[in-house]
Amino acid sequence: MRHDIPFARPGQVVGLLGGSFDPPHEGHVHVTLEAMKAFGLDRVWWLVSPGNPLKRNGPAPLEQRMRAARRMMRHPRVEITDIEARIGTRVTADTLTALGALYPGVRFVWLMGADNLAQLHKWRNWRTVMESFPVGVVARPGDRISARMSPAARAYGQFRLDGQARHLLGRSVAPAWCFVNVPMVNVSSTEIRTRSGWGR
Repeated sequence: MRHDIPFARPGQVVGLLGGSFDPPHEGHVHVTLEAMKAFGLDRVWWLVSPGNPLKRNGPAPLEQRMRAARRMMRHPRVEITDIEARIGTRVTADTLTALGALYPGVRFVWLMGADNLAQLHKWRNWRTVMESFPVGVVARPGDRISARMSPAARAYGQFRLDGQARHLLGRSVAPAWCFVNVPMVNVSSTEIRTRSGWGR
């Protein structure tokens, strides 16, 4: 295993929370801790991406976002990583394929907010995302109905785990996904950028 990427042992259940984190905020922290509890995750990695292909304007410099993420998320079982920049992937589907090859035997769970599930069908090779690893969906304010009615949710409806079985998600074989409702912090990176002048 390369020394410049996170360590994980075969059999561990590792949640993957990807995004630009531009900037990171309490909502990211809250989703992480709730997902760790709901899905029985051993660890969570924040995958701070080089850039989001769906966004026209580029994010703040990666180093700035990494520093901010480490200040924001201080937990012994959460690791902040720029592994996508290190392995050269920009699309989630490619990242998940690469991680599966780099970490044989590790049980990854892709984590996303309900807002991302609602637009997942717009992602490049989105079916690869659903079929690479189990997917844990954490509800955010205002996105629950649109997420449950989304093309991705309908396409993979038969593979959805009941919320009462959410702790089994990390041991499930993809495609498998679970939607959990949790008390949410209603804050967005867009609001913070507008209010604080982040990244300028």
